[in-house]
Amino acid sequence: MLKMMALALLLQSVELTPAEEMEAAHLMQEIRCVVCDGQSIADSDAALAQDMRLFVRTQIGLGAEPDSIRIALAQRYGDEVLMRPRLSARTAPLYIVPLVFLLIGATLVGVASRRK
Repeated sequence: MLKMMALALLLQSVELTPAEEMEAAHLMQEIRCVVCDGQSIADSDAALAQDMRLFVRTQIGLGAEPDSIRIALAQRYGDEVLMRPRLSARTAPLYIVPLVFLLIGATLVGVASRRK
């Protein structure tokens, strides 16, 4: 228990350079809070979002790449944690369905304009 408290204090005292702070802030905007609906962890007040922000800052401080941080969070919480999920067989409908609806809409507009 004492080791966990010491680790928590160590992690909270992560000092980042201004460039790292900007990188962490940008990354926090791209990660969805799993407790809140549609909020990024940067905008959320939930305790879990606070833990996720600390994780991001710590990883940035350790020199981790943003992609590796995204992957780590997606592995832990699922692809839904990313504001822009990675393209995979599971997430492909998120990208394809809007295009299909756009094509259907354009076709309907084209057909309607030819009738007039």
